[in-house]
Amino acid sequence: MNNDASRPLAVLRALLDAVDRDVLQLLARRMGLVAEVAAYKREHRVKIRDAKREREILKDRTARAVRLGLPESAIGSIYRLVLLASRDRQAALRAEVPPEHDPKTIAIIGGQGGMGQLMARLFADLGHAVMVADVGTKLTNVEAAKVADVVVISVPIRETERVIREVGPHVRAGSLLMDVTSIKRAPLAVMLEVTEATGASVVGTHPMFGPGVNTVQGQRVVVCEGRGDAWRDWVKETLLARGLLVTDASPEEHDQMMSVVQVMNHFQTQVLGLSLARLGIPFERTLDFTSPAYLMETYVTARHFAQSPALYGPIEMENPETQKVTETFVASAQELSEILTTSDQQRFDKVFAEVSSFFGDFTEEALEQSRHLIGRLVELTAGRA
Repeated sequence: MNNDASRPLAVLRALLDAVDRDVLQLLARRMGLVAEVAAYKREHRVKIRDAKREREILKDRTARAVRLGLPESAIGSIYRLVLLASRDRQAALRAEVPPEHDPKTIAIIGGQGGMGQLMARLFADLGHAVMVADVGTKLTNVEAAKVADVVVISVPIRETERVIREVGPHVRAGSLLMDVTSIKRAPLAVMLEVTEATGASVVGTHPMFGPGVNTVQGQRVVVCEGRGDAWRDWVKETLLARGLLVTDASPEEHDQMMSVVQVMNHFQTQVLGLSLARLGIPFERTLDFTSPAYLMETYVTARHFAQSPALYGPIEMENPETQKVTETFVASAQELSEILTTSDQQRFDKVFAEVSSFFGDFTEEALEQSRHLIGRLVELTAGRA
């Protein structure tokens, strides 16, 4: 190409800016149609998510992208985000809230904390009246509990039982007391105990995400039955209406599962972080040699230690299964250490086969999804110096 005839960089960038503005206008137009879809779904009681329709969209758009010479993977990622934003928009427009919706008065005890604020937004988005009681608010915990239809306990784990005992006796008969604590056996038992006299309903919940999520759409909440079928069903319908996924569990099963999903998971992250800190190898220098998998692990680890030990300590220390899972982890680490330091390939192969068999068909899903995640990570960190 004749360089003299090529357009200046400033002109090309201006043209790109104009195209991007057109793309944004089209996305805004698309979101306007999504609002119409939400209104239709609400009127006709249609669920927000249609997995079959989403698969058809992704297949069609990526096929069109290939024909246009565009990268299939990148376009697929873009449309997954577009579909997520569409679902979130429909949920915010109350597409799954019935037209004859009966608004409730919700009291969030601990509503100035991160999770309390998120729960307040969630209920407010669905048209409920939300009151917040916390340290320093004019509205006291007990005053809020006396007048609310639903009382939500959202306080630190080690304060949960005390606050439940404070407000529980004041929850009216016919109302609901629920919590969002990451331990379920003890809080649920206390909620049932302190509301026994009034017969108020009780439900235990555990949102499997933190207050920093960009959207609650597709996030999971565990629901543990306590007392009162009608309120239990209301809680589940409310969560589903905002686009959350609901998992039913007994408090015993919940705590057992959390010993793996939270305790063991956090424990291995902390062991990795502590080991890196004590090896004497400059961390920044390791990033000059990083693989995508190592970078992903260090992001997760550094993110963990950027948060408060007051959050993670009680989650791990208060779970009744903590000793069992941490001892199993340490024993497994010791076994692998012996295999590696003795260069025992036969034992290594045997352990590898044992774990591979344990995961079964999930290994194929893991390969596919991790390739996608690594691809996006590489895009985000390309050229990192």
